[in-house]
Amino acid sequence: MAFGRLSDFFLKVCKALNKENVEYVIIGGFAMILHGYSRFTEDIDIFIKPTEKNVEKLKVSLRKLFDDDSIEEISHSDLLQYAVIRYGTPEGFYIDLIGRIGEIASYEEVDAGKEIKVVDDVPIPVCGVEKLLFLKEGTLRNKDKMDAIFLKEKLEKLKKG
Repeated sequence: MAFGRLSDFFLKVCKALNKENVEYVIIGGFAMILHGYSRFTEDIDIFIKPTEKNVEKLKVSLRKLFDDDSIEEISHSDLLQYAVIRYGTPEGFYIDLIGRIGEIASYEEVDAGKEIKVVDDVPIPVCGVEKLLFLKEGTLRNKDKMDAIFLKEKLEKLKKG
C-alpha cells in the first residue's frame, strides 16, 4: 500500500476505531487498495454496525482524534435514515459513514464475509472479495466497473488456488 497523507490518516482512523472496539468494515476505495488494486480514493468508506451503542463508540473514537464539536451531530437515527453520513474532518479528509446499503446487503452480511488485513500492525476489517464484488456489480460509476473487473479476476485466481 503506497502511503501518503490520506493513507496515514486512514491507518490513524482504523487504529482509533479498533481501540474503542467499534464494529465496522472498510468498503469502497480503501477496500480495493487493501485487496491489491492500485487505485485513487478521496475518502474512507466505513460500514458501521448501526446500533446506538456502536455509534456512541464511533463518536468516542472520532472525538479522541479530532477536536470537533460537529461529531456530536452524528446520530444512530441518521445512520439508519440516510445512505451515507459524510464527516469532513478538520484536516480536510472525508469519512463516509454507512449504516445500510439499501436492500443489497446488511451490516451482518458484510461483516460475515470480511477479512482482516494487517497494515503497520493495525488490524483492519475489510469487506471480502466476494461480497465487495457483489456490492460493485451493477453500479453505474466507471471506477466501480473497473473495480468489479479486478475483483472478478482476483476471485478466479483465489478459486484456482
